[in-house]
Amino acid sequence: MKYWARKKWSLTVVLYACFTLFPIYWMFVLSLQPNALNSSGLSLWPSSISIQNFAVSFVKADWARGYLNATVYACLNVLITLIVAVPAAFAFSRYKFIGDKSLFFWLLVCRMIPPAIVMLPMVQIASIFNLVDTHLAVALAHCLFNVPIAIWILEGFISSIPKEIDEMAQVDGYSTLRFWQKILLPQIVPGIGVTAFFCFMFSWVELTLANALTTVNAKPIGAILKLVASPLGGVHIGLAAAVSILTLIPGILVAWLVRRHIARGFSMGQIK
Repeated sequence: MKYWARKKWSLTVVLYACFTLFPIYWMFVLSLQPNALNSSGLSLWPSSISIQNFAVSFVKADWARGYLNATVYACLNVLITLIVAVPAAFAFSRYKFIGDKSLFFWLLVCRMIPPAIVMLPMVQIASIFNLVDTHLAVALAHCLFNVPIAIWILEGFISSIPKEIDEMAQVDGYSTLRFWQKILLPQIVPGIGVTAFFCFMFSWVELTLANALTTVNAKPIGAILKLVASPLGGVHIGLAAAVSILTLIPGILVAWLVRRHIARGFSMGQIK
């Protein structure tokens, strides 16, 4: 009975994986075919394999610049978010102060705000400080959404570390900097990996603020979708699919780099 139950669940997992991965597979098939073949309908296997769509994507200066811009401000956002969130999460975990619980909940509320609501004030603030069309403007704008969730994630990891370790470090004469470097940060590396993954992915796929805060030099990768449109109003399906496939690469790479930390991170800070 247990054998058939395992078989049933295995089959369910396989079917679900096929269902969720089929759009990506279909997009990959479309990227390998000329546009004339893609317009004819659904094809489960490329009838004529060509890398022309990928080649066109690489030679397009706007696409390359948008790809680089998105990578720069996403990485910059992760760095700023971690610098702010780690000390803040430590404070929420170790200290009690007036309104700490209310403020902690308010942070999560900020994460729920749609980006379109804060688009206008963000553009005005960036204009005041002459940050429009810069990577820093987009990175700072995304911090409004990434810092709260980063604090929530990291607070769970830091709280899983016994406070007695802090006291022992003080007795042993550890300075604050040495305590963070030798004890705290190594213990929460999985949490930092999980936080970096979620922050990078949000910053990579968010387009509302990124488009509003940039014009030419720091335009994100989403802006290059105009390249797939022909002057007659049609859409180059093969090129759009190739660009989409290439856009998946950074997310897959980041997930692979922090894969071990993600597995431990979903356990909410259990330390082995």
